[in-house]
Amino acid sequence: MDEDAVLERLRTVEDPELGDDIVSLGLVNEIEVDGDAVEIDLALGAPYSPAETAIAGEIREILLEEGVDPDLSASIPDRDDFEGDEQVLANVKNVIAVASGKGGVGKSTVAVNLAAGLSQLGARVGLFDADVYGPNVPRMVDADEPPMATEDETLVPPEKYGVKLMSMAFLTGEDDPVIWRGPMVHKVITQLTEDVEWGHLDYLVVDLPPGTGDTQLTMLQTMPVTGAVIVTTPQDVALDDARKGLEMFAKHETVVLGVAENMSTFACPDCGSDHDIFGSGGGEEFADTHEMPFLGSIPLDPTVREGGDGGKPTVLEDDGETGDAFRSITENVANNTGIVHRRGVSTERSSEAPTPDR
Repeated sequence: MDEDAVLERLRTVEDPELGDDIVSLGLVNEIEVDGDAVEIDLALGAPYSPAETAIAGEIREILLEEGVDPDLSASIPDRDDFEGDEQVLANVKNVIAVASGKGGVGKSTVAVNLAAGLSQLGARVGLFDADVYGPNVPRMVDADEPPMATEDETLVPPEKYGVKLMSMAFLTGEDDPVIWRGPMVHKVITQLTEDVEWGHLDYLVVDLPPGTGDTQLTMLQTMPVTGAVIVTTPQDVALDDARKGLEMFAKHETVVLGVAENMSTFACPDCGSDHDIFGSGGGEEFADTHEMPFLGSIPLDPTVREGGDGGKPTVLEDDGETGDAFRSITENVANNTGIVHRRGVSTERSSEAPTPDR
């Protein structure tokens, strides 16, 4: 096959979310043909997301029908607003912020399970516990090994469940309170991102503290955030505060990848009935009202508390409704991350000729 023939075959591959073929959308960066060897670079930016894995699988399948086993790669252009030699987190493909308007809705639980779920899919993942006042991620993954320091005085994060970890809890005493004003918060958040040997990551999940304070502003102003996940319970009080978080991300032009509803229906093991302790459907209704994706609901399940206290994320359990719920949310976050990248590339290239560089 020559380059034109490869390109024509690629025109038959549809992007399931953007509603056109990958060539017309500008998602084919480059094609190289050298004899029987075919190399294709695609504008796919969410490693191990089910949707982008399926696109790559379809490409491989249609070319195998022609007797060609292509070598596929993926790359997304750097974001203009964070380009430069001193780009923060230059080796991190996606920064995912997990936020909530108020405390007590299970935001850290969602962040921990999201990070572990992405790692389970095969991605290279980091988890940054940015709640400097109440860091509890290390307990939730049973990590008590502190980071190591290099000769250059940078920190090497410990790993658990294939996830690289960083938290203020590693650097303070177990019961020591953190009493800081805004400038100190800004400084420590900057150091715990820039002075850490994160390496090459597909996703860095950032567990933000509740609310819309100094930590959130520091992150949005200094990090190349791909998108945010808003965590809420179904009850109106939580949804009122979730709106504040939504407005914060809107002001900083940060994409919201979706809303996750935690502590939804409780299935009573004794009576066999379902109980909507915190209401029902509030998170999905909130997402619909604000035209945001709904990532899914997580049942109110004692195993989630047990997993958090015992240090094993529920998403890693092989069976069970709650583990399935976390896995579904993980896949939806990854898929929506890919949509953000592909839509951005397609929009940027919409005025250009669809034929890729050769």
